[in-house]
Amino acid sequence: MDATTPLIAADNLLHGRRSTPALSTYDALKVDLHYVLLSSPLNVLLLFVPLGIVWGYFEVSHTWTFIFNFLAIIPLAAILAYATEELAEKAGSTVGGLLNATFGNAVELIVSIIALKEGQVRIVQASMLGSLLSNLLLVLGFCFLFGGWNRIQQTFNQTAAQTMSSLLAISCASLLIPAAFKASLPTGKEDGLIDEKILELSRGTSIILLTVYVLFLYFQLGSHHALFEEQIEETEEVLGQISSKPPHSLSIRSSISFLLGATILVSVCADYLVGTIDGIVESTGLSKTFIGLILIPIVGNAAEHVTSVMVAIKDKMDLALGVAIGSSLQIALFVTPFMVLVGWVIDVPMTLNFSTFETAILFVSILLSNYLILDGESNWMEGVMSLAMYLLIALAFFYYPDVETFGA
Repeated sequence: MDATTPLIAADNLLHGRRSTPALSTYDALKVDLHYVLLSSPLNVLLLFVPLGIVWGYFEVSHTWTFIFNFLAIIPLAAILAYATEELAEKAGSTVGGLLNATFGNAVELIVSIIALKEGQVRIVQASMLGSLLSNLLLVLGFCFLFGGWNRIQQTFNQTAAQTMSSLLAISCASLLIPAAFKASLPTGKEDGLIDEKILELSRGTSIILLTVYVLFLYFQLGSHHALFEEQIEETEEVLGQISSKPPHSLSIRSSISFLLGATILVSVCADYLVGTIDGIVESTGLSKTFIGLILIPIVGNAAEHVTSVMVAIKDKMDLALGVAIGSSLQIALFVTPFMVLVGWVIDVPMTLNFSTFETAILFVSILLSNYLILDGESNWMEGVMSLAMYLLIALAFFYYPDVETFGA
């Protein structure tokens, strides 16, 4: 969820209250639950939530536990995003933007924290990189392809695009520098000392990235709010066109209740999901890198992907770009460095030292994305280029083995 979700005007809220008769708490809960379930077509997958929990609790099958919980988290992420958006609408422009920025990647944070606590550093690193690539290439590619179909050209805010491009370059450098740092030093008896230095470098880099992220939020929501104002004005109109259900607004109590409920269920399902990864690797032959980089990002980003493509079809490319690139920036500047600091707190050596292959992939991906968005225009062929790049990367990582395969 991007950080520019609009506010519902106060007079609309007042009008809604005047026209709606007072309901008991139970009846109000039933009405809210009805609208929450209709808030996304992905919610049909909620059927897999009890299946995933039962299969995970009784440890019936690693494969089915993984599949059921994988499918269960997708609609829970959509409900979490919906509740966050509803809560943000009541909180005002700045606080609402901060809420969306904080909880917009809640699923990635929950899955990553659970994986980190279980020592699955490889999964965390791969899922961070995978979320970046899926937003940069897959979502952006679909937006350009479906939005540009039957149109000669689409345009978007070039100044905002250039700002996001520069921040993507910084995020890329934050991963390239630790990898180059290690590659430039000889291997041998001092490997332990080098790893310690890289860990310290990663923690310092993470603090810098989080500072940049906070300043970017101030830039977006405060000092240069006008640059992103058009997205705010268009969002409610576009989402209203997309939605087929009558307008309805959750109360603050209901929003918080659904937010907490979805968070708890995501945590339970994510715990069972992460716990089956080693079994899935053994039974299917898939690498942890492929699971983390290609499969796991689908869980947290599916709802955003659908929204981005729908608004791109409506020719609202500023909003589509804000979701796709904005989500990438949140992963690069907030979630990834935050996970390094979480690892520091729980004494797990989470670093920004990705493999040379992964950093090269990220560099090429950001380079292509920057080329595509810097001119402020897009067409369907650019979408094909972006999707082709993502498929090439997915194919490469499908055959890319884990380091443990070689006994390293």
